[in-house]
Amino acid sequence: MTRAASQTALLVAGFRARASARDEPVCSDPWAAELAGDEGLALAERYYSDNPHMELWVALRTRFLDDEVRARLARGARQVVVLGAGLDTRAARLAADGVRFFEVDQPASQADRHARLARAAGYPQDAAVSVACDFEHEDFLDRLVAAGFDAGEPAAFLWEGVVYYLPEVAVRATCRRVATGTAAASVLSFDLLGRRIVDGGGLPERDESMRSMVSGLGEPLRFGTSDPLPLLADAGFRYVRQVSFDALALSYTGTYVRERAFRFQSVVSASRSPLEPA
Repeated sequence: MTRAASQTALLVAGFRARASARDEPVCSDPWAAELAGDEGLALAERYYSDNPHMELWVALRTRFLDDEVRARLARGARQVVVLGAGLDTRAARLAADGVRFFEVDQPASQADRHARLARAAGYPQDAAVSVACDFEHEDFLDRLVAAGFDAGEPAAFLWEGVVYYLPEVAVRATCRRVATGTAAASVLSFDLLGRRIVDGGGLPERDESMRSMVSGLGEPLRFGTSDPLPLLADAGFRYVRQVSFDALALSYTGTYVRERAFRFQSVVSASRSPLEPA
């Protein structure tokens, strides 16, 4: 059965559009509003009313991963792979001479993405190489190599807003494939949820609302962990850095507000080579 295009991708694009329009934006994506369209913007408006902290989380996550890519490119990486690309625009926003971007996603979401990009004024249609793949059933690295990716050269892998929608076996397989199948200096960066919010039960109302939200969009939460170190060590990584939602907020906005939701969110970077600060 062919999967439908991702509704959460529209929601996230809507939140990136809202965040980019702020007077002092944490992140900047000039194409987000057009790619989200009326549906994505309406979704963001709906869920902002329930939990306004979600917009901040999307903005912080986007900014942090943007900075991760810039840091890897500054240190010599010339390949960027976006796993589960959705409506990501980094290939256009972070383009640099001699750098190749690869966008991997399941076919239905990729078709929707291409249709939206074709309507986006000024978007460089050849900014990235598209690679169709179902993470649960296909080998993404084999497909990347067939599309021109050089597994022997360092790369920045981004896996944004995807991990918690996959079963643990698929998460482990993907991490292991990056750790053992690519250059030692390659870095995998992704966001994750704590296990408690994924499992549910006894959650605060706003957290339970978030779980219901994504389930209602057809993408229920399936994987979470508050300590990814055992999984990443087992996959073959040697160096791991984890940053919490609150730490990102303090770093990028200069604020710490204990009442903010999304304390169960964090971003992780992993490599077989030492990780310098972004």
